[in-house]
Amino acid sequence: MDKVIEIRDLRTRYGATIIHDHLDLDVYRGEIVALVGGSGSGKTTLLRAVIMLLKPVAGSIKLFGQEIVGINDRAAFRLRRRFGMLFQQGALFSSLTVRENVAVPLREHTRLSARQITEIADLKIALAGLPADTGKKLPRELSGGMLKRAALARALALDPALLFLDEPTSGLDPVSAGAFDELLVQLKESLGLTVVMVTHDLDSLWDASDQVAFLGEKQVIGYAPMAKLVMDEHPLIQAYFEGPRGRTARERACTAK
Repeated sequence: MDKVIEIRDLRTRYGATIIHDHLDLDVYRGEIVALVGGSGSGKTTLLRAVIMLLKPVAGSIKLFGQEIVGINDRAAFRLRRRFGMLFQQGALFSSLTVRENVAVPLREHTRLSARQITEIADLKIALAGLPADTGKKLPRELSGGMLKRAALARALALDPALLFLDEPTSGLDPVSAGAFDELLVQLKESLGLTVVMVTHDLDSLWDASDQVAFLGEKQVIGYAPMAKLVMDEHPLIQAYFEGPRGRTARERACTAK
């Protein structure tokens, strides 16, 4: 299998605080990889480093085989066309319609006509599982679940091979969260996507992930499918998954199977 992301000996910090030190991680094509860990373990920091919003202190990060640490602006601009990002709060422009929001990356990165951009935006809105009339609505007119899907449609605008999600089901009710997990798996299978997501949603870990990377002690201390990871005897991993919510999610997942 091809490596889409290869991280070696990564070190990051905020101010004087070291967040990651000698962190290694590989993500392979066609996988949904979840990043989990306790508060302060650096999940979002790692995501920001990989999408080139945070410069590491040391180490190597390769996307599609290309080194991004020290990359120049022009090369970074080209590389950003190959991945999509869904931020935790959606980060949609409040004054633009959903269709206009989805069109933003198309206008920035392509020379397509206005008609072509509109057609592609409508296609991505449908791909995200939204009704056809959603495109003309403003973000404030959407429910939480629809907002997440609209942001997903924008993340898919440029047909990325790689998709990053920051807490994609946070704030959603269980039914909407479950439906989003199902959609994510369907998109991975139909589009051949590779997905990296930060999540605290234990149900998502069981239902949507292929691999789970557990961050702790400034490194990845566990990396395995969920069913195997919960058997890991590391005390941080055991403490995270053996609480009441962790046991409930595990029982529900096992019952569903």
